[in-house]
Amino acid sequence: MLSRMKRREAWRKVLEGEVQRWSALSAEELLAQLRDIQVYEVTLDGKQHQVEVELLEDTPEHVQVMVAVDDGSLPASLRPESATFMRAKGST
Repeated sequence: MLSRMKRREAWRKVLEGEVQRWSALSAEELLAQLRDIQVYEVTLDGKQHQVEVELLEDTPEHVQVMVAVDDGSLPASLRPESATFMRAKGST
């Protein structure tokens, strides 16, 4: 149980950093970079974490983006840590 909690804590740290990084972009930059789902790895404390970033919604007013993080371990990674954010179009 403790290792599972530590695993989730690490996932949340990576998630917070990636949400900050992606949410700093404008709606136009997000649209340009998220034509396809972005999947990449981030290392934290010597451990690899998989990050997935996906455009969920593109309306005339805003875009909505989801960021998900896990470490590939089963069965825990079947439910990654995730967050969504929205960015209004025409603003940074």
